[in-house]
Amino acid sequence: MDAIDRRIIAALQENGRQKLGELADSVGLSPTPCARRIAALEEAGVITGYGARVDQAKLGLPVSVFISVELESQNRDALTQFERAVSRMEEVMECHLMSGNRDIILRVVVANLTAFDEFMEHRLMRVEGIRRMRSSFTLRTMVRRNVLPVG
Repeated sequence: MDAIDRRIIAALQENGRQKLGELADSVGLSPTPCARRIAALEEAGVITGYGARVDQAKLGLPVSVFISVELESQNRDALTQFERAVSRMEEVMECHLMSGNRDIILRVVVANLTAFDEFMEHRLMRVEGIRRMRSSFTLRTMVRRNVLPVG
């Protein structure tokens, strides 16, 4: 990946809906070579998709919760079983395997505390192999980036 590929990625992260001609001009290429580079970046899995950024509060999901999960066992089967279970839960936006004293961190979005209680009681607490969970509610997001540094 060279400097032009990085400029293409940076530009697409800022505005994935821009026209090919505009993008090509901004990175110093003509449209055809620019399109070839985009296709190569997609084929290589560097560009994994395109989508809209949505305001979760305006969508009716203003509550974000980080849940620290400690599993009874950290073997491959236990991790796979947990991952399969939470991947089916649409409230789970992110699931990270961690180092240190937490095995897993989840980022969950819900409409309100009642919805969170129902998520915990009827979904997450039914997943086998969980030893302990601790929840922390987001009061305010101070920094959120949707653009990776490509410099």
